[in-house]
Amino acid sequence: MRAKLSYAITAAVLVVYFVLVGSRGVMLIQSGTVLTVTFGVAVLILPVIGLWFLWKNTQFVRRANALAAQLDAEGGLPVDELKRTPGGRIDRDSADEVFARRKAETEDAPDDWRSWFRLAVAYHDARDTPRARKAMQRAIALHDGRTIEA
Repeated sequence: MRAKLSYAITAAVLVVYFVLVGSRGVMLIQSGTVLTVTFGVAVLILPVIGLWFLWKNTQFVRRANALAAQLDAEGGLPVDELKRTPGGRIDRDSADEVFARRKAETEDAPDDWRSWFRLAVAYHDARDTPRARKAMQRAIALHDGRTIEA
């Protein structure tokens, strides 16, 4: 719940920022000189890109959460079996061991979104965010009946 609230607050702050920046871009365009119109258009591009990124990220999070809820209902969520350091961080060797099992599971069932979901969690636990995101994207695509390239 705390993560959802933090995400919502961050998204709201970004939207306010995009509106403020966009209004400045419109004001520059309304000035009417070649220089201010050029700067105004450039300033308007940033909020558009930011809103697109925020929208895509929100869709990704919603879909991943839906998969987690479905997997939880099926009793298939991965169990947190990772060892921790005294400071609470995940032990690297433990994460590597779990990752090896999840990777083998995914290789045995490459078309099963559940194995890709669990692999994404293992990547995340191993602090490999780019691969975690790609594995989750594959899980979402497989769940939705789409195919994506490797």
